[in-house]
Amino acid sequence: MKAPASRGGNAPRGVLQEASQKRKPPIKTKGARFDTLVARYYPAVYCVASRLTDDPREAVLLTHDAFNSMRKHLRTCCDEKLFASILMSTVIRGRS
Repeated sequence: MKAPASRGGNAPRGVLQEASQKRKPPIKTKGARFDTLVARYYPAVYCVASRLTDDPREAVLLTHDAFNSMRKHLRTCCDEKLFASILMSTVIRGRS
């Protein structure tokens, strides 16, 4: 009979660790929060920007600039509705 593998035995390192270690949940970061807000508001912001301009490329650039400027405000802005209103006003100001 063989003895069960011990931590110092000949078993591959990953085999014993898989059974004993549980996966840790991913750490939530501010970057992840920003990505979620971009995914939620990008279509609406692009729609407003495209109505303000006739060129689709200019609308994309305007939308990207608005999100890049909002990245700084995200540190102080906690309310999502306030974030959305500031984002839309940034798009409108960026056009003029």
